[in-house]
Amino acid sequence: MIIDCHGHYTTAPKALKAYREAQIAGLKDPGHLPVAPDLKVSDDEVRETIEKNQLRIQRERGVDLTIFSPQAGGMAHHIGNETTSKHWTQACNDMIHRVCTLYPKNFVGVCQLPQSPGVTPANCVSELKRCVEQLGFIGCNINPDPTDGYWTGKPLTDESWYPLYEAMCELDVPGMVHVSMSCNPNFQGTGAHYINGDTTAFMQFIQGDLFKDFPKLRLIIPHGGGAVPYHWGRYRGLAQDMKRPPATDLLKNVYFDTCVYHQPGIDLLLRVIPHDNVLFASEIVGAVKGIDPETGHYFDDTKRYIEAAAISPEARNKIFNGNALKVYPRLKQRLGA
Repeated sequence: MIIDCHGHYTTAPKALKAYREAQIAGLKDPGHLPVAPDLKVSDDEVRETIEKNQLRIQRERGVDLTIFSPQAGGMAHHIGNETTSKHWTQACNDMIHRVCTLYPKNFVGVCQLPQSPGVTPANCVSELKRCVEQLGFIGCNINPDPTDGYWTGKPLTDESWYPLYEAMCELDVPGMVHVSMSCNPNFQGTGAHYINGDTTAFMQFIQGDLFKDFPKLRLIIPHGGGAVPYHWGRYRGLAQDMKRPPATDLLKNVYFDTCVYHQPGIDLLLRVIPHDNVLFASEIVGAVKGIDPETGHYFDDTKRYIEAAAISPEARNKIFNGNALKVYPRLKQRLGA
């Protein structure tokens, strides 16, 4: 079985996008009252968005199951206030649930969280529990920068995040550390802000004691870990210079995905990071959609890279499914059921 741990609903129905546009427009009106979403979307509309896109690509590339979440760039936690974020988040998560209900063999949900700049992450616990306990989701996405490009909040290791981590450990669900859009013109979203976020998160983990306080917490750093595998010696050296525990100790809790869009990058990832810590992912339909002129294949067809990598069949099987079942125990329970 091939499990893609990183897929987004980038093709969501027009009604969801229209609600968001109306929500944002309403913020300009001083007398505007927040309106909870009441989306009129038929099952056929949902099917059309999925079958022509994510499901088609799954079948073409031989992927069995995608761990599916709302569009990361669309989370846009800087917009409005905590009520704005709550309503938008619930609308997005409910739409993921619709997909997973219609295609239970192909998609399983991971939730967006209702984060907002300056608002305690404890505010996210109720939505996390709703999604896991009521909707059957198996994890969450955590935005380390709710300001979306300005990084004015506390690091992921700060105790203000602890209520969220406590809930994640209680529910036994992991989190993918995934930034959203960038509203800072200095940082393009998918090419700069995403990779900055991945790299920054790992450095925060080196500097803090998060996993000493939460030894069972599991976090996935997407996009191949940003700059981390490429600069593994730097992070090992910095940890040593700072008199911190070895960077390798983080691998008891931190995992990386394979959203790396060329063979040399995947090969480097698999040489540097233990195979037990790498989860297959493609991010379809995501950041890079075109065909690589050097290979004639889509950049984001990451399954080809894993198949071509010089690793053992055992390691390949771990990357394709074994590690996902370990990191997402609720997925293992669901498949067993």
